[in-house]
Amino acid sequence: MRAVYITMEDALLIYDEQPDHTWHMDTYLDGLPTYCLAIDPHVPTRVYCSTFGKGLWRSDDGGRMWQPVGAGIRYAEVMSVAVSPLERVGTYGVVWAGTEPSALFRSEDRGETWAECPALLDLPSREALPWSFPPRPYTHHVRWIEPDPHEKARVFVAIEQGGVMRSLDAGLTWEDHNPNGQIDGHTLRTHKLAPGRVYEAAGGTGLILHWDEQNRPYPVLTKGGYAETRNGGETWETQTSGLVHKYFWSLAVDPANPDTLVMSGAIGPNQAHFGEAFAESFLYRRTTDTPWHLVTNGLPEPKGTGVYSLATNENEPGAFYAVTGRGVYHSEDAGLSWQRLGFDIPDRYRWQRVYSVIVRG
Repeated sequence: MRAVYITMEDALLIYDEQPDHTWHMDTYLDGLPTYCLAIDPHVPTRVYCSTFGKGLWRSDDGGRMWQPVGAGIRYAEVMSVAVSPLERVGTYGVVWAGTEPSALFRSEDRGETWAECPALLDLPSREALPWSFPPRPYTHHVRWIEPDPHEKARVFVAIEQGGVMRSLDAGLTWEDHNPNGQIDGHTLRTHKLAPGRVYEAAGGTGLILHWDEQNRPYPVLTKGGYAETRNGGETWETQTSGLVHKYFWSLAVDPANPDTLVMSGAIGPNQAHFGEAFAESFLYRRTTDTPWHLVTNGLPEPKGTGVYSLATNENEPGAFYAVTGRGVYHSEDAGLSWQRLGFDIPDRYRWQRVYSVIVRG
């Protein structure tokens, strides 16, 4: 049976599929600003959940019981977590955690203790660009960590906002952002069937200020979108053919086909994230190097829809999940059409941000 894990602004929601294909929902980590999730691929009942201001948490029973972990992570604002699919110590995978302000940490003992990877902060772009998170321009953070599924020591990190950095030696040293990638990386993905390929969904630059009918200002981005590398980060290429919008948040790739992608976006961060006041978001799809195109079949109207967080399930080839405050939508035909799953997200979460989603089982 499947389980869908969804991080919200003040709780973690877990939906469990029952034998009769109905769903049961429980909330966990109530009152905590949950942010990012990772499952240990070597021990699938081990789940990590990051929080903003309350550190990193771990469950060893699939998410029912949680404990704080993270001695050695020197910031409580944990923005990203990942478990290596290749590198492990004993039966458990090496865990990575990223924070705000930007710092990267590594654990070889299930998160009990951590060691910092300080060389990440020595990259020239940190001061030359400089790194900066626009809503809080005095800081920046490690938005995403993507260990490579083919090269044990290769790992990619997206700094929001600063670019995608690469390490070839498990975090000891780092290479700075390639200018042909996107500097405002939000989501990175790799694929077990595509050695060397990394996918990047990003925000953008070229901000133009607009005003809505109530005279409220909001930014519209004119540059940004999607970039990828097919040689392990040696070179990158930005690919925006077919993209009407320039702000993108989440990305998922068909487990059975590394050329089929779905990506969520909006005209700018306000429409993506600021709920009832501005919400308007979209889904794009592409396959086999064709241009991106909007998909709408079975999805709610863009107006009033916060940006989707996307996921796949290794046990469901050709399937995608898209989660927003309006519900959980499922595609069984590689993103062409969508159906709402048979459960509702409680009304109290309608306008909360869905920070991340994972599907297990």
